[in-house]
Amino acid sequence: MTEQYLLDLRGIDATRTAAVGGKAAHLAELTHIEDLRVPDGFCVTTDAYRRVVTGVPSVEEHLRRLSRTHPDDQEAVRTLSAQIRRAVEAITLPDDLAAAVTAAVVRYGERDAYAVRSSATAEDLPTASFAGQQDTYLNVVGPAAILRHISRCWASLFTERAVTYRQRNGIDHRTVLMAVVVQRMVVPHASGILFTADPVTGNRKVATVDAGFGLGEALVSGLVNPDVHRVRDGEIVDRTIAVKERAVQALPSGGTRQEAVDPRRHRQPALTDAQVLELVETGRRIEAHFGRPQDIEWCLADDGFHIVQSRPITTLYPVPRAGDQDNHVYVSVGHQQMMTDPMKPLGISLWQLTAMAPMHEAGGRLFVDATKALASPTGRAGLLDVAGRSDPLVRDALETVLDRGDFVPSLPDAPPAGRAAGRPAGAAPAPVPTDPAVVTELIARNEASLADLERTIRDRTGPALFDFLLEAFEEHKRILRDPLSMQAIMAGMESTWWLNDNLGEWLGEKNAADSLSLSAPGNITSQMGLELLDVADAVRPHPEVVEFLRTVEDGHGDGFLDELPRLPGGTEARDAIEAYLDRYGARCAGEIDITRPRWRERPGTLVPALLDNVRNFGPGAAKARFEQGLHEARQKEHEVLSRLRQLPDGDRKADETKRMIDRVRTFVGYREYPKYGIVRRYFVYKRALLAEADRLVRAGALPEREDVFYLTFHEFRDAARTHRVDHGLVRQRKEEFRSYHALTPPRVLTSDGEVLNGAHRRDDVPAGALIGLAVSTGTVEGRARVVLDMAQADLEAGDILITPYTDPSWSPLFVGIAGLVTEVGGLMTHGAVIAREYGLPAVVGVDRATRLIRDGQRVRVHGSSGYVEVLA
Repeated sequence: MTEQYLLDLRGIDATRTAAVGGKAAHLAELTHIEDLRVPDGFCVTTDAYRRVVTGVPSVEEHLRRLSRTHPDDQEAVRTLSAQIRRAVEAITLPDDLAAAVTAAVVRYGERDAYAVRSSATAEDLPTASFAGQQDTYLNVVGPAAILRHISRCWASLFTERAVTYRQRNGIDHRTVLMAVVVQRMVVPHASGILFTADPVTGNRKVATVDAGFGLGEALVSGLVNPDVHRVRDGEIVDRTIAVKERAVQALPSGGTRQEAVDPRRHRQPALTDAQVLELVETGRRIEAHFGRPQDIEWCLADDGFHIVQSRPITTLYPVPRAGDQDNHVYVSVGHQQMMTDPMKPLGISLWQLTAMAPMHEAGGRLFVDATKALASPTGRAGLLDVAGRSDPLVRDALETVLDRGDFVPSLPDAPPAGRAAGRPAGAAPAPVPTDPAVVTELIARNEASLADLERTIRDRTGPALFDFLLEAFEEHKRILRDPLSMQAIMAGMESTWWLNDNLGEWLGEKNAADSLSLSAPGNITSQMGLELLDVADAVRPHPEVVEFLRTVEDGHGDGFLDELPRLPGGTEARDAIEAYLDRYGARCAGEIDITRPRWRERPGTLVPALLDNVRNFGPGAAKARFEQGLHEARQKEHEVLSRLRQLPDGDRKADETKRMIDRVRTFVGYREYPKYGIVRRYFVYKRALLAEADRLVRAGALPEREDVFYLTFHEFRDAARTHRVDHGLVRQRKEEFRSYHALTPPRVLTSDGEVLNGAHRRDDVPAGALIGLAVSTGTVEGRARVVLDMAQADLEAGDILITPYTDPSWSPLFVGIAGLVTEVGGLMTHGAVIAREYGLPAVVGVDRATRLIRDGQRVRVHGSSGYVEVLA
């Protein structure tokens, strides 16, 4: 019976994690690597924990209370955690278990010292390391002491830090079990940590060795600073030798204590260069065994290095799979599409199948390989020019890679192609039709294609549906590649750049196109925001409807539309909302991911913005705002042209500027239409795919329809054909998706794993200001409202919206705010375009804005100069 409770480390493998926990499973795997010294020991299994701890009434009651506690309620978490620990430590081990542990200690060496280490089932996992969350006890001597420390390890499952970590990672406390490793103690000369990838930059080719004298506890506790060595390709490329005045040493009778280091050794390296390189080589073998970068604990004794732990480094951003050993530079798609959250597998594969360029996935996000464009002088100049105008941080990150000189290969120039080939700033845009009928024709084509898709897809089911969708994706890409559409988009963008460049030079105007493009016709995204004001006009006269919608905002649910007609004025309100959803219901936050719930699927998402409009505006606000913008644009045009005519060669400059203003106003609104068309096509695909998922549910092949979101398109296609789904794969993908939320996607990522986010390199802003990119002119001061979820927004007139990013779905909020600050964005991304359309001062690309600005603080947004001041 005791075999169920005690296992020798060398008899365990990675498949026994449920019985021995993550730490013990990894230790056991280390024993299987040839010529690796791993101290002997045994594991007290989770069965022992389950037998002794779970089911104890006092523990169970505290766990129930803890499960209902919010992780931010630190006082409650602290109190309940302490109560559980005391209850666990008070439990007496059963006689048979105590005897088994004592016998094992006698067998390994009764008088030897041991490390007694926690090994939880939610520990040292690929998606959550839990490093340092549970306790380890060093230099424990004698069976009685070991038994006491086993109980203490069990109790450490409920330290405040461990409880909070689990809650923030969405892990149920009652599903986590604790095993305990009892391992022969190594009394080292030196010890420390080896990271087989640089934990700061993410570079997989750079290993970092932290080293100090004595036991590693001195480094972990922060008692001393370690020596730090950085190693690349078998060579130490950087080292810092710390002053080491104290060390933690093992006592002969058990336990540890701090001791002063001989002054002659204060500046002596804990390891020689040869030892550092030997250790890194050992680390590479361990990394190869586990198949991913490792965080390794090591000790150096008389007989060499001993490895006492290895766990995956979970904070590294994953690297896209390239299929070769060449260097690659990847640029984030999410930072261009204003959606940096992770996407589910079906969303990723749909975007890959419908995108114009090959896409690479990593960490639930998409990236484009920019290596080829960066390799040639012309391609490099064009990419850097576009990146600089779109997102200067991307340009800075790319230049950081290029400045190294040896990472990106050098190729001959490709033939130039439009502005992407590096048309000089300020040069006139390439010829393009300027007749507004071009935009009308493009929209008509798109609408006809969408109508054909909706009509043709209705009767497709099973494998035939997926075959049809693959054909539809080709039409999707044809629409995106339409040369006339691309010309129209570039005409608006390039005319904007031309006006800003030349009016800046001739008149000293900053971002002059912002005012000149106010209330430009045909901007579907700005219309979407204004039309919600019209919906508010239909709701506002009916107090009972307004009061009812407040209950929806508080979580009443998405079936509220069916209940509205029961109220006075409810039919009119419902019809207005339904008409809005008919036009815009395919939109949602993060809309490039087909798996995100659309407004039509979850109309309650719109209610907070609708109620804000009811409260903050009067009747006819949409028309008044549009006409005000149109008036300001005409005034600005008259002023600019008048000033130009007074300059040398002024008539020519004014005439050319007039042509560019007309071009901007003709085409800049169309910039938003293709995305609108894509999103509506996506909703057609989604409804057809969900109907197919429902068939799989009815056939018993799938527990829930949305499980298909964790399959790729082709996996879903196979499931529709075979009526079989790999449920283990679905569970794995769900866990991976959950873990991806903890990762911050970089703007630029190299194939070495190096993360680059760029920096704003400016010295023309006030001290303490938060620097970003100026995208919509003007200066405004107001109350900051930090909003992470559009559905939770509570805005008043004059507020300044602070958020990580905005996509078109956020535009209904823009009508009620005074300014905008985002962490992500560029000059031509959707938030910037709509901010200019509405005349909102805006600064984007402000790193960590939602963390550096607190909700409710007063801020001043300098939309013309590109910075934000947090006011006293």
